[in-house]
Amino acid sequence: VMSIEIALNKTKVGANHPVYIIAELSGNHGGDYNKAIEIINKAKEAGANAIKLQTYTADTITLKTKKEDFLLPKDSPWEESKTLYQLYSEAFTPWEWHEGLFKEAKKLNLDIFSSPFDETAVDFLENLNTPFYKIASPEIFDVGLIRKVAKTKKPVILSTGMANKDDIELAITTLRHNGCDDIIVLKCNTAYPAPFSDLNLKTMRDYELSFNVLGGVSDHTLGIEVPMAATALGASVIEKHFVLSGDETVDSFFSLNETSFKDMITKIRNIELAIGKVDYEVSNESKKNSWARRSLYFYKNVKQGEKIKNTYKSVRPGYGLHPKYYEQIVNYIASKDIEIGDRVDWESIQKDEN
Repeated sequence: VMSIEIALNKTKVGANHPVYIIAELSGNHGGDYNKAIEIINKAKEAGANAIKLQTYTADTITLKTKKEDFLLPKDSPWEESKTLYQLYSEAFTPWEWHEGLFKEAKKLNLDIFSSPFDETAVDFLENLNTPFYKIASPEIFDVGLIRKVAKTKKPVILSTGMANKDDIELAITTLRHNGCDDIIVLKCNTAYPAPFSDLNLKTMRDYELSFNVLGGVSDHTLGIEVPMAATALGASVIEKHFVLSGDETVDSFFSLNETSFKDMITKIRNIELAIGKVDYEVSNESKKNSWARRSLYFYKNVKQGEKIKNTYKSVRPGYGLHPKYYEQIVNYIASKDIEIGDRVDWESIQKDEN
């Protein structure tokens, strides 16, 4: 098994390290700067390793037009916003907030980074010294953007939501050819909320084998089962949307609030402890239950020098000889007087020399 290790800011991620947990802010600030600050604080309290922003404006991501192509589909969870331009105008994180949000996260010792959605966003984030980058699912096709991000030489987290294997391979090759060696690929499903049956988490492990990268999950399901399963399958990174409880925002319908996010992290950390390492030693806690094992005990009185055949059997507790010696000692004699309930042990028996 390859053991790749990548440093995300100061935290090492990979097979021998705890899962790195990202709280996605997205548009869950609802256009309120103070909410964004509060989310950063609550994500830190919940135990997240990082907060992720999205760096775009309506103009860097789409065109302001009501032509049919630019209308949201009727079955979209965001159809009320009518046009793509309108949706992104509501959901974006103002660029003038970024500096303050970066400062707040750094003050709390919480990693902060972003998904740039065009090349101007990369320049902007470079000025803020982002420690690494995320390429969002829909941007995996934007080879120009990927090339520009790769040239910063910083680690890149890549979401695969809309991509097939060739698309993923192209994105990874583009990153590597342009100087990015530290790549984490997140299995992601871009249905909101995503149905469990569409996830195929096993693919995450296949990314690691096929592309020699670290694997993880960007999860849009409801609840916390998927992050837990991903942890058990060896995810290095897990990303989940974070919202303040009671808030109705663009992504709140598939986001976790501070209580459920904290619950998720507690459970992930417990699962990691349980997975542990390969270990055949009996734990000290288990050893306390030796009384419940079987071992050999005398069920008859035996005088010194008498044969012990048909005087002992395998019973609980476990302080006598191991039952594996049952046959071996069948012709032994007692080396001292024995009472019912005495342990069969090497002190009380000996070979019959006659």
